[in-house]
Amino acid sequence: MKNILVLCTGNSCRSQIAEGYLRHFAGDKAAIYSAGIETHGVNPKAIQVMAEDGIDISRHTSNNVGEYADIPFDDVITVCDNAKENCPWFPTTAERFHHNFTDPARATGTAGQVMDKFRTVRDEIKAYAEDFVKTHCN
Repeated sequence: MKNILVLCTGNSCRSQIAEGYLRHFAGDKAAIYSAGIETHGVNPKAIQVMAEDGIDISRHTSNNVGEYADIPFDDVITVCDNAKENCPWFPTTAERFHHNFTDPARATGTAGQVMDKFRTVRDEIKAYAEDFVKTHCN
């Protein structure tokens, strides 16, 4: 079984959504973790949009990447440019992947417009996660 880490800035939205979908698509093919270079808590809107798609991330926690220093990761996926550029080095032979997803927590406008941005980013991450599992978790 592979160990996969999803890394973002605050481990509140994008990495949490990615963790949820990677777990869903990978099943028992991989152990999925998510972390941030900071911790901001899991964003309630991320929980809400995932629930709309049948994925429960309400029990996820916001973790700092340092908490996982002893786990031998096979793959590390950064989901924002800030995490890619500022990721602290830790001993790993993991293959690194990167895709910069827009931060839905920075969305502005009406409540409906903000939720639409969360849904758009959710759907982008879902497609990425499904493709990643098909390509890298066989």
